[in-house]
Amino acid sequence: MSPVLAGVLQLLALFVALALVYRPLGDYMAAVYSSTKHLRVEKWIYRCIGANPTAEMRWPAYLRGVLAFSAVGLLLLYLLQRAQGVLPKGLSLGFHAISPDQAFNTAASFVANTNWQSYSGEQAMGHAVQTLGLAVQNFVSAAVGIAVAIALVRGFARSRTGNLGNFWADLVRGTVRILIPIAVIGALVLVACGAIQNFAGIHEIGQLTGGTQQVNGGAVASQEVIKELGTNGGGYFNANSAHPFENPNGLSNLFEPFLILVIPFALTRTFGKLVGNVRQGYAILATMGLIWLGFTALMMWTEFHHGGPALQAAGGAMEGKEQRFGVGGSSIFAVATTLTSTGAVDSFHSSYTGFGGGITLLGMMLGEIAPGGVGSGLYGMLVMAIIAVFIAGLMVGRTPEYLGKKIGTREIKLAACYILITPTLVLGFTALSMALAGPPDSILNTAANSVRDSGAHGFSEVLYAFTSGANNNGSAFAGLNANTPWYNTTIGLAMLLGRFLPMVFVLALAGSLAEQRPVPETAGTLRTHKPLFAGLLVGVILIITGLTYFPALALGPMAEGLS
Repeated sequence: MSPVLAGVLQLLALFVALALVYRPLGDYMAAVYSSTKHLRVEKWIYRCIGANPTAEMRWPAYLRGVLAFSAVGLLLLYLLQRAQGVLPKGLSLGFHAISPDQAFNTAASFVANTNWQSYSGEQAMGHAVQTLGLAVQNFVSAAVGIAVAIALVRGFARSRTGNLGNFWADLVRGTVRILIPIAVIGALVLVACGAIQNFAGIHEIGQLTGGTQQVNGGAVASQEVIKELGTNGGGYFNANSAHPFENPNGLSNLFEPFLILVIPFALTRTFGKLVGNVRQGYAILATMGLIWLGFTALMMWTEFHHGGPALQAAGGAMEGKEQRFGVGGSSIFAVATTLTSTGAVDSFHSSYTGFGGGITLLGMMLGEIAPGGVGSGLYGMLVMAIIAVFIAGLMVGRTPEYLGKKIGTREIKLAACYILITPTLVLGFTALSMALAGPPDSILNTAANSVRDSGAHGFSEVLYAFTSGANNNGSAFAGLNANTPWYNTTIGLAMLLGRFLPMVFVLALAGSLAEQRPVPETAGTLRTHKPLFAGLLVGVILIITGLTYFPALALGPMAEGLS
């Protein structure tokens, strides 16, 4: 079988698997967030945290819950890393405490659902930090994203009230009823595929070329499944999902993108059920699916393109890719992880062709909305839908409406603020990092100290780092040494601001929509469930992203690809 045909068949298998679970999972999540009953374990959790799950919250109270919970998680994870050096060896594996700037970066990363790592997991983190700190945040940070998305959906579904539900109930239900059950099943599948799951220490093993190598054990399968399912990213080992303990074979390499994509796609069905019109969910699904399939096809074409004798001999651009997975499997994984806020990698994006690396960058720059992260992809796409409806209203000269709600001055300002935050962070921090040039040994000499490649590729490494951080993705171009005080601090700030500032505007938007009276549909109402609107939405997404990022992309991956 040719490598191209193998890649196409893998993509087809993934598409069929996602289609089979789309409706039952979407309906189940809609039932979870519309239920008035509380499980016994959930009641116990509410008593422990002192929360009243039946109290309705307006958007400021809902936001305070999001920020307070995340701030506590940030502090606890930071302290756990700083205390690692005094933990028993069975918990720390003998590793020292994490430095202050790296501990801040890592805590910000996992609380922000980013999982950017400026450290090598098997050489820095013991079982306590990996399992009690990082894995726990993988669950709850994902649940926070889903909760915010559900709050926005309630803003469309409700009228003449500012209430958006209860954050604590949404957080606990998302964790207990959705993420944990699927993660348990997924972990068993990964263990069956060959992923490890233990609490073993460090072993010395022999190498084929002589000498020995130290290899860690760990609860890898359980962390691997939630890092993909919660679109977190990161990895137990430095090689991430290219490591055979995390991603043993071709089956697991197809199962992991399935985990990445399944909840974000199924949430469109949940959206349709909760607003009482499943066709609206299908329109959002079609938009996400069209972009995802287009990006995957383009990535495969770019990486399979035989541009020289070396590529012809290898059957494609194999540099930085696993022989176990090939170009097709690596391309599917790369697009899935950069079109969602995941960041897990089974190959090194820095080694992709110039245009291939540009595709991964563009996927993040879209706002990671096709289908995006768990929760964040849905609310990001709904904000884009509001922008598209507004533009359509300007073209026909009538007040824009979406799902029976008028899109007025307040709503469009909030949507505009949402789409401006991430580009400001990405381009601002990239410009600072490239412009600062202190003495050679100064932490302010950022480019000279960290960028190992010159020219367009070196610029792409810095641009990719802040695009990944601000969009809460977590993947990286391998040539950038980000473990410096400058990058640990600035990328940490980009991750926190890129995660929580958009949530402020999303929840404010949800509150504004929930207070409105529903507008009756007329002959002049834009049919937002039709293919025409889906096409308009795709065009708006690409145009907004292109106008914002084209100059930066022209200096980096486009210049490299054309050279």
